[in-house]
Amino acid sequence: MASHEHAPGFEPGHGYTQEDWDDVSDNPELTAEDFAKSRPLAEAMPELVAAMERRRGPQRAPTKDLVSLRLDKDVLATLRASGSGWQGRANEMLRKGLGLDA
Repeated sequence: MASHEHAPGFEPGHGYTQEDWDDVSDNPELTAEDFAKSRPLAEAMPELVAAMERRRGPQRAPTKDLVSLRLDKDVLATLRASGSGWQGRANEMLRKGLGLDA
């Protein structure tokens, strides 16, 4: 499709841009024949399914307790903004603040 033309049917406000719509607009709808030829994901891509199923097992000897703790919104927002692993870092800060560093 020429860059100045746009595919029909685009409606803004659905989480994608006009350019996204144009990029995929020429994909045909799947037919009953297409569905009949399809295979389960586990059969078509077993390594992907295996990677998705890998999970951490239960702890042998749990060393932490699950608690409910009320925090100020700005404190929680700052911790979460620090990215993945923020709960562990919060635990480290509490240990240090309580003088429990080993």
